[in-house]
Amino acid sequence: MSYFRSTGTGGNYYRPSFFGGFSFFPPVIKILLISNTAIWLLTAFFLAPFKIGGSSIGGDFGLITQWLALWPFGTNFWPWQLFTYMFMHGGLGHLFFNMLALWMFGMELENLWGSKRFIIYYLTCGFGAGVANLLVAPLIGLTVPTVGASGAVFGILVAFGMLFPDRPIYLYFLLPIRAKYFVTGFIVLELFFGVTGSSSGIAHFAHLGGAAVGFLYMKFEAQGFSLEDVWRVIIGSPKVPHQPPRTRKTVRDEIQDAKFFDIHTGRPIEGENELNQEVVDAILDKINTSGYQSLTDEEKRILNEASKKIN
Repeated sequence: MSYFRSTGTGGNYYRPSFFGGFSFFPPVIKILLISNTAIWLLTAFFLAPFKIGGSSIGGDFGLITQWLALWPFGTNFWPWQLFTYMFMHGGLGHLFFNMLALWMFGMELENLWGSKRFIIYYLTCGFGAGVANLLVAPLIGLTVPTVGASGAVFGILVAFGMLFPDRPIYLYFLLPIRAKYFVTGFIVLELFFGVTGSSSGIAHFAHLGGAAVGFLYMKFEAQGFSLEDVWRVIIGSPKVPHQPPRTRKTVRDEIQDAKFFDIHTGRPIEGENELNQEVVDAILDKINTSGYQSLTDEEKRILNEASKKIN
């Protein structure tokens, strides 16, 4: 997330089977990558030469920036900017690293959660980051607009670190560090830079706001809270009992209780549940450590067969 600098002012629910497949570009991630890139290209290049009433449409301080970037409370602020600012970026590097982090850490979350839950979480973290930025802006004398998906991406980082704390992340593709330490280190650095005023031009408190909202969201959801329940209250729809997120433990328990049958006779196979359970446990531990994509074709086949026995 970064600031523009100036001296003046101016649906459908997709959820792949836990065992049935893993998409490297699940629907919401794909849409976010395309939309963020397209908006940056339109703003920075294609619409920059055009003007309306003497004002540029694109460019750093064109009409699109005035309407869609997140401005501090004042003349240029509009409520919708708390969402639209997430889809604007200050440069190619800003866009690239945000989208890379979104893809790297978000794709597994969307595959695990499903698209509906993922997009609600993503937008909630981005909205919370924007609110945090608005609250802090008057305290630090911020008068320029804020753009970028970094606040929402920090929420994604927090969720990944909480769900996969021991997953190794390779710094500079060489040095392995566990996800929980990686995320914690990022939060500490953002807090340090925000308090000391280092790395000017970066919305550190927006990043911290997105991380804080993500952390609270995960904690509240674990206790049965759901934003979908709040929406149903608003529109007067009957409440549906909240189902807590499916965890690896519940999947393992279901597999342990599953019975194995001979495909020719249809009779239960005695004495093989324990052996099959050991194999499945080892595969589930491998998923937790290295991700679904690290499985061999044979391991995927075993999980697929186990899932059929559950159903």
